[in-house]
Amino acid sequence: MEFTLLIVIIVLALIFDYINGFHDAANAIATVVATKVLTPFQAVVWAAFFNFLAYWVFGFGVADTVAKTANTMDINLVVILAGVIAAIIWNLFTWWQGIPSSSSHTLIGGFAGAAIAHAGFGVVSWYKAGKDGGMPSGVLIIVAFIILAPLLGALISYLMSIWLLNASKKSIYPKIFTASLMILTVWFVESQMIYYDQIEKPRFDSPFWSVAFESHNIKWFLVAFIILSISTFCLIFSSLNLNQATAWLKKMQLLSSAAFSLGHGGNDSQKVMGIIAAAVAVYIHTSGVAQESLPAWLDVVLPNDEGAFKMPAWIPLACYSAIAAGTLSGGWKIVKTMGSKITKVTSFEGVAAETAGALTLYFTEHFKVPVSTTHTITGSIIGVGLTKRVSAVRWGMTVSLLWAWVLTIPISAILAAIIYYIFSIFI
Repeated sequence: MEFTLLIVIIVLALIFDYINGFHDAANAIATVVATKVLTPFQAVVWAAFFNFLAYWVFGFGVADTVAKTANTMDINLVVILAGVIAAIIWNLFTWWQGIPSSSSHTLIGGFAGAAIAHAGFGVVSWYKAGKDGGMPSGVLIIVAFIILAPLLGALISYLMSIWLLNASKKSIYPKIFTASLMILTVWFVESQMIYYDQIEKPRFDSPFWSVAFESHNIKWFLVAFIILSISTFCLIFSSLNLNQATAWLKKMQLLSSAAFSLGHGGNDSQKVMGIIAAAVAVYIHTSGVAQESLPAWLDVVLPNDEGAFKMPAWIPLACYSAIAAGTLSGGWKIVKTMGSKITKVTSFEGVAAETAGALTLYFTEHFKVPVSTTHTITGSIIGVGLTKRVSAVRWGMTVSLLWAWVLTIPISAILAAIIYYIFSIFI
């Protein structure tokens, strides 16, 4: 019975990941479609490819955080099953209504709600201080980023828009700023890199290729590539006429949407990995099966103070494949909301919003914070709109989105609790 429940949870978790893909597809492609850089079909293929490519870029930091939402020693598989089903129901409902709610918070809300119904509020990891002054974790931190992620996205996109606007002027000062930013970026990324003697398990015999393809380093190489590419454009922006500038911005939108799709895949797929890892840990605890006697495909070790997160390769591969397949299925109702109902989007706004969203996702993933890609890109689009004028943002639509964001975790939690109580009668 326990093993059957585990298999059902894994299948449903991957179904949720697939739904997440088409539910959140609009986040990465809405501005590209709105500005007619790509057709809708081309855009979803583009986004799906980079969703899957994230498999080789990101580690398991976010998965680690999600897996520890509730203490796995105090829950059972019915808790996780109820949480995943509640998350699927809310995701499908909001997709049907065209509401860009957070798939991430739906999943975490469902997991926490079912856990509370089973063992009370104490079972949930509400807040845990970070190690050595690092970023704290817990549900309260995730809730805080409902506000902080879109604010951070809005701030970065606003500043990026101001930077681009000034770079279009024939003045030496924006060029001095841009050159300084390029130097600062190279210095910062170099300081974040892991070199060969620090890599625990090098992928190659060659130190160069091992450093180049270390997942931690790839993420920072991407950050440098994004900022340096936009910086290069800013250096020549003032010498371009309107048609040339528009053509360049449309090409840059391909880069910015690809960067955001990478962030979407890396952030959201890890949440499902965390749920599957937690389910395996609960199965080991409740079934009494020894870790050593488990088949290799279930060799999962949750992170603790002594060891690192460990999972077989099929879990991340399946999760990234599912979200990429979901993105290929599209999500046109939400594309319309994100691409036109918040503010009018041109290639200029698209580059600023997507780049800001991607950078926000990369930095939050670095600190192992599961944030909403939906919230992040929405905040970024609002930030771009504010550079024109406050009235350029359709605040009525924005307030409706805020209500959906605030209500997602409690509604998912209540729904999961109800489903848990029903299942407890029969299982």
